[in-house]
Amino acid sequence: MDGLLHTLDIFMFATACVLLMAGFPVAFTLAGVALVFALLGTLFGGSMTLGAIPSRIFGTMTNETLIAVPLFIFMGVMLERSKVAEELLETMGRLFGRMPGGLGIAVSVVGALLAASTGIVGATVVTMGLLSLPTMLRNGYSPRLACGSIAASGTLGQIIPPSIVLVFLADQLSNAYQTAQREMGNWSPDPFSVGDLFAGALLPGLTLVGMYILYQLFTAFTQPHKSPPMEVDEDNAPSLSQVLHALVPPIALIIAVLGSILLGIATPTEAAAVGAVGAILLAGYRLHEEKPLPVYAAVLALVALLILTSFMDLRVLRNEIPTTDMIGIVVACILTAILAYGIVVSLVRVLKDNVLVPVMHSTTQITCMVFVILIGATFFSLIFRDLGGEELVHELLTGMPGGALGAIIAVMLMMFVLGFFLDFLEIVFVVVPLVAPVLLQLPMPNGESMSPAWLGVMMAVNLQTSFLTPPFGFALFYLRGVAPPTVKTSDIYWGIIPFVFIQILMLVILWYVPEIATWLPQVIYG
Repeated sequence: MDGLLHTLDIFMFATACVLLMAGFPVAFTLAGVALVFALLGTLFGGSMTLGAIPSRIFGTMTNETLIAVPLFIFMGVMLERSKVAEELLETMGRLFGRMPGGLGIAVSVVGALLAASTGIVGATVVTMGLLSLPTMLRNGYSPRLACGSIAASGTLGQIIPPSIVLVFLADQLSNAYQTAQREMGNWSPDPFSVGDLFAGALLPGLTLVGMYILYQLFTAFTQPHKSPPMEVDEDNAPSLSQVLHALVPPIALIIAVLGSILLGIATPTEAAAVGAVGAILLAGYRLHEEKPLPVYAAVLALVALLILTSFMDLRVLRNEIPTTDMIGIVVACILTAILAYGIVVSLVRVLKDNVLVPVMHSTTQITCMVFVILIGATFFSLIFRDLGGEELVHELLTGMPGGALGAIIAVMLMMFVLGFFLDFLEIVFVVVPLVAPVLLQLPMPNGESMSPAWLGVMMAVNLQTSFLTPPFGFALFYLRGVAPPTVKTSDIYWGIIPFVFIQILMLVILWYVPEIATWLPQVIYG
């Protein structure tokens, strides 16, 4: 009886994997398996902490960091519906298209910009598949190269901040880091936040974009028939004003959101709120560019508010003025009223153009799906620990030949294989809480103590492959749904293989040069 109790954790994990691969709903599978094995554990004399589940769920729902998730989703969906991606793709295609491999480079650049401004893989892949794939095929691009470029660039939203994946991953790693430090005897460890992981992922994400572009150039010069230059009339080349019109708004929004987090001006939740407001203003402007004044006034008021609050905070810290400076308060109230007017005008515009309601529906659906999965995973992890799964994982990883190298390779291989069958959410919510507390007690390749930012970036790059690897790569499904009938499914599957190898190469580079992920967080946060 005792022997069977000690093997229930293995059967529990295996049962969940089999049912998930069979296509059962993720959230209900995790919660249902947890409930069944909790009953079995009780029957076999185990001690199950089912009473802790309500408090766990309540703690998850009141987690301030996770409030950023629906706000980032809203921002991404709103930008996708406001035609920002379409203008970016068209302008970048005309800008780079005349050079060999130019359309592939344009797709990579736009994918990076959309990743940093929307972060929604499905919307990015579908948009680029609808707009770029026909153009690339019409200009003689290899179907495999065109499909691989679009699918891979669309998944950059997994690694380039602000990313929903990074928000959830940072939340899980924060808890794991605290646990690991306590087990190592450090009862007052430095906190690990979403901002740390955003800073750690920025350079690796940009490096990955650079590797995609290098691959496009390599293919263009070694196999020019696969990516010929686009035939663009000189009169059709984009002007400087057109390029700025397409680039400046999304880049400004990226700087406002990501910059405020990295510089410590705002928390991720506050920055996500700024991003949601910025997306509303941008959508209101793009849908009615003939009446830009309310949006212009609101944007200027928002910038002035940021400058004013930063200036006031600085003077308060220096004890130069009291915190109740009436002049500053009056000016701030006026600027807030102008900003509110611009937001209301933009909301009315997106509502009349039938954009706001679909955006809210999509945001609600995606948010509910994510949090229901999170609740199911919380249930699963708690019961798995009660059955002794945490000790089993610790013994397996610490007993791996090769020490830290063997443990990291084993976890990365497991996550890579699971990515063939499971979505990133299941891996983040189920696998990461089990393995991260053990890994964070091991040294990094350079001998330093394990950095949660480095581990998080390694996992994020690895998880990115889950969107590209068949048979259940969601980016492949999205692209198949919008690709012309002339494009074979085999073209999509073969096309992503070079980009999967590029991502694996990125993991190898991060292993040997961990400073790519750890340098920026140390510079920003010390």
